[in-house]
Amino acid sequence: MIEKVQETVAGRMERPYALNQAIVACRPGGTISLPGVFVGGVPTMMGAFVGKGLTLRTGQTHVQRYLEPLMRRIEDGQIDPSFLITHKIKLEDGPDAYKMFQEKNDGCIKVVINP
Repeated sequence: MIEKVQETVAGRMERPYALNQAIVACRPGGTISLPGVFVGGVPTMMGAFVGKGLTLRTGQTHVQRYLEPLMRRIEDGQIDPSFLITHKIKLEDGPDAYKMFQEKNDGCIKVVINP
């Protein structure tokens, strides 16, 4: 079953260019932090990684731990996340928006769907 999930999801969700950009941008001896959820393999510039003597720190994103305090700060006006929203769409435009987000077309970062 897990192989089928990896076959279906890998290459769609994993973004190897982000990790490779971090490797190129990181100073020699530096540390790259990679929080999140990964299913499949990620092609990586191991030559540059090893050549720079980098350290990779990983772990799951602590959504449950931080969601409530972050939402409180947003509600209190301490944080304004609206700069992340690049597209606002109607519900019926959802399938096209998923494709746009997946392919990173039109500068798509965050989509808000208004039913």
